[in-house]
Amino acid sequence: MRLILSLITLCMILSCKESKSNVETDKTPSTDISDISTKEFREFKVLDSKYINTTELWEVFNTELEDFNEATYNSLKPFILEQDIPTLHKNVQEGKLTYELLTKFYLYRIRAFDRENKLSLNSVIALNPNVIAEAKAKDEQLKNMDITEQFNFSVYGMPILLKDNINTSGMPTTAGAVALQNNTTEDAFIVSQLKHEGALVLGKANLSEWAYFFCGDCPSGYSAIGGQTLNPYGRKIIDTGGSSSGSGVAVAANFCVAAVGSETSGSILSPSSQNSIVGLKPTIGLLSRSGIVPISSTLDTPGPMTKNVIDNAILLAAMYGFDEADDKSLNLKWPKAYYVDGDFSKDDLKGKRFGAFKRLMEDSLYVNALSVLKAQGAEIIEIEEEEVQLPDFIRLLNLDMKADLPTYLSTSANANVGVESVQDVIEFNKKDSIKTMPYGQKLFEGIVADSATDSEFESIKATLKTNGKLYFDVPKKAHDLDGFLSINNYHAGFAAVAEYPALTVPMGYTIDGVPKGLTFISTPLSEKNLLSWAYVYEVASKKRIAPKNYN
Repeated sequence: MRLILSLITLCMILSCKESKSNVETDKTPSTDISDISTKEFREFKVLDSKYINTTELWEVFNTELEDFNEATYNSLKPFILEQDIPTLHKNVQEGKLTYELLTKFYLYRIRAFDRENKLSLNSVIALNPNVIAEAKAKDEQLKNMDITEQFNFSVYGMPILLKDNINTSGMPTTAGAVALQNNTTEDAFIVSQLKHEGALVLGKANLSEWAYFFCGDCPSGYSAIGGQTLNPYGRKIIDTGGSSSGSGVAVAANFCVAAVGSETSGSILSPSSQNSIVGLKPTIGLLSRSGIVPISSTLDTPGPMTKNVIDNAILLAAMYGFDEADDKSLNLKWPKAYYVDGDFSKDDLKGKRFGAFKRLMEDSLYVNALSVLKAQGAEIIEIEEEEVQLPDFIRLLNLDMKADLPTYLSTSANANVGVESVQDVIEFNKKDSIKTMPYGQKLFEGIVADSATDSEFESIKATLKTNGKLYFDVPKKAHDLDGFLSINNYHAGFAAVAEYPALTVPMGYTIDGVPKGLTFISTPLSEKNLLSWAYVYEVASKKRIAPKNYN
């Protein structure tokens, strides 16, 4: 998954070298992460998918959608667009909506806006062929249910998109790669959790192929299977962020109630901030990684991506659960709900002390966000950043993926996919390189070239975690801080290796219309605090604006 730090961060924090490290011949510690960092792309080699047949995609829905016309769609807009989950449930209970109509509404929007038209975003890679029938079943079940206030804070009947590296029955899990085009599987642990809580899996979201740890010289949001995802706030102009690009774009464009992304370092925070939505990278181990195509068993985690903080909390709670198959899974005796009516209050920021990075004070949106927090009772302490680096970050990803991908392929993938290792995927792609790897596969080649002894690998991981914790813990202790305030995914790398959770919430838009997010970072298992702080800021600032061409 994607690590995108700003150019300033690369220069000032990570001391990046201008020349790239060659892992085959040079194993001195390197802090160069340019291959997985933000790149300005205006010319795309590939735009539309060569593997998605839209006629076939919609054939299964044509009969069911015959009676869902533009008039019906327009009549439902006020009850669905930009509404949070509790409001959607309330509208169902008041007879203004059904879960079937909610599902058809999103399908109508996806068909109208997502592919092969002047507004296309290429954010959805597959659709659940049974989702309308499943929505009808939810409506029938609801008639015999005892509706409590807590029910309105559930994912029951909510159409959710899943990043296409998350195993889901009924649809292939491709990671955007042609080699996994026919990778039909059982549900990942978090998908089983969602279904148990009553969620509707609407489909799969496009992503940066292999979670953006594949090509090195390609735009974010591109995959061979899904084509090039585009940002609804500026098609072909504003970067989508990655690697959970399709999840971020689909949520922003109101193609679903919410989506699930995954992050190694920045892959939820980046597309969430770039698409003006709320994204949470939770503490590693809070959510299961079983059945998710990996990069790094050290750093990977799924996480919720939503239009607002309340929905984020609801989706997080629905996915939570101990998974004995995941060696980092945390067996916590926490209440199932992170949010119930009244849990998030306007007092949650009073007296809280946040570290604000001095070098970010040149950003007017950041400064304005700090003013909003101060007005809600927060104390802002300007801090200098610790002079620590993240040596061998790329090597950590190389060495993990070299082992973790074969494990996934042997235990969680379809036995007939025909590839068993990174090298196998490389060879597969060479058979039709124009279609399978138009931007090359530089990072996969780097994985194969890299190697380390067990002790060397453990040393790399230990150094990164120590440095990441130092980056936050030294100022936290010196200034008695509750958390840190960043922009977008600028500090995603340090949060990743420290295993600190981070949550980004819309902060506004630049003069050129580019969305930005205010990012809260705090200590492990502080998700409830992050959500409550972000909720108070969200309500006070009201910065999210839906993309204007998709209303």
